[in-house]
Amino acid sequence: MDMMKHINANPLETGNDELERYALEECFKRQRSDHRASVLVLPAGGCELATKFARCGASVVVCDSPASRQDVERRVLTSGFRDQIEFAPCDCAALPEDLPGEPFDIIFVRRGLCGLPYEDARKVVRQLLLKLRIGGKLYVSILGLHSELGRGYADLEQRVEKRHAPLAPALAQRYGIEGPVCLYSERNLFMLLLEAGASVLRTMTTTYGNVKGVAVRV
Repeated sequence: MDMMKHINANPLETGNDELERYALEECFKRQRSDHRASVLVLPAGGCELATKFARCGASVVVCDSPASRQDVERRVLTSGFRDQIEFAPCDCAALPEDLPGEPFDIIFVRRGLCGLPYEDARKVVRQLLLKLRIGGKLYVSILGLHSELGRGYADLEQRVEKRHAPLAPALAQRYGIEGPVCLYSERNLFMLLLEAGASVLRTMTTTYGNVKGVAVRV
C-alpha cells in the first residue's frame, strides 16, 4: 500500500484526480494494443468520466438507478458518444448477473460502495471482479473515515465490519448524502479488495482524507 501518498481531490471526489488518470492511462494502453477496450463506470454521475473513456476509443457501460435513465441518456447524447456509451439500470446494491460489454477491461466505482455495510460491499467487489477479464483492473474511490465526513459520525470508533451509520446531519445535508454509510480508512479499503479476491496494486489517500485503490483480477 502507498500509505503515505496523498493526492488532490474535493470531499466528494469529483473532477480530475489521480485515480482517474491511472484508469484513463490503462484504457489508452489497452486501446492501442487491441482496439476494443471495454469499460464499466458506476454510478454514472454526470457522465464526464464515461465521456473521457469514450474519447480513448473504449466501449463504455454506465450503471445508475433506473430513475436516472432519462438524465443519463440526455448527457450521453449531449456528449456526442451515443454509439460508445450504453446505460444499464442498476447500482452496486443490485448488480445483474450479466451486463452488456462483459467481460470488462476496466471497472471504475465511485462512492457507490459506501452505502453498503462492509460485508455487502465485499460481496459486490467480488461480483465486479468476476465481470472483469483476467488481468482487468478495478478502480475504487470511496469516502474516507478520516475525511471531513468523519466529524460527528456515530460509528467512528466501530470496526469496519460494524460501521454503517448516517453522517452528522449538517454534513449529510451539505453533501446530499442520505441514509447510513460505511466510511473507510486506507487499510480498510486494502482489506476489502484483498478479502474479495483481488490482487491489490495500490491504495492512496487524498488530501481530503478519502481513499482510493487499484486492484487486478488474477
